[in-house]
Amino acid sequence: MALEDYRNELNFPEEGVIVADDAFPLREYILKPYGRSTYLSRKQKIFNYRLSRARRVVENAFGILVSRFRVFEKPIAIGLDKVDALVKAALALHNWLKMTTGESYTPVGSIDIEDLNGRVIVPGSWRNQPNRIQGLQNLEPNHFRNRNHSRLAHSVREKYAEYFSGPGAVPWQLDMIHDG
Repeated sequence: MALEDYRNELNFPEEGVIVADDAFPLREYILKPYGRSTYLSRKQKIFNYRLSRARRVVENAFGILVSRFRVFEKPIAIGLDKVDALVKAALALHNWLKMTTGESYTPVGSIDIEDLNGRVIVPGSWRNQPNRIQGLQNLEPNHFRNRNHSRLAHSVREKYAEYFSGPGAVPWQLDMIHDG
C-alpha cells in the first residue's frame, strides 16, 4: 500500500512533509533536493543544504537507536500491532538514558556534526559500526519509476526554498553551501 493510502490513518498533519532524498519522487508531502546535475541557484543550494541537514538529524537519531537497541538492526519480526509499543519503549528508554547519563550515552563524536569553520560535515561514529542497519537499504537515485511531479509538489518545494532563503535563513548557511 502506498503512503498516500496511509496519510489519514497516520494522522499526518495537513501541512506536514517528509524529508527524502533523490531515491524518492517529489510529491506535495515529500520534499527532496533539487537535482545536482543542473546549475543550481543560491536559493536551491540553500534548500538542498537545509534539507540535507534535516535528513542528518533523522539519520543520527535512528543511527543512535540502532547502535543502542539491536532490535532495529534488521527487519523487525513481530506483528505490526506490537511494533508501535516496541518503538515507543525504545524511544522512552533512549530519552531516559540521554537525560540520566548524558555524554556517556552519546559521547562527543558519536553523531554527525557540522564543522562551520571547516565548512564540512564530520560523520558520527555510529556510521562506522559493522552491520549497523541491515533493515534499511540505500536506494539508487530515481529508484521509483513514476517521476511525474505535480505543479503542487514543485510549489511546496519552492515555498520551503523561499522560506529558507528569507525569514527562515540561518547565519551560517551561505558558508556551508560554499557560496560566500
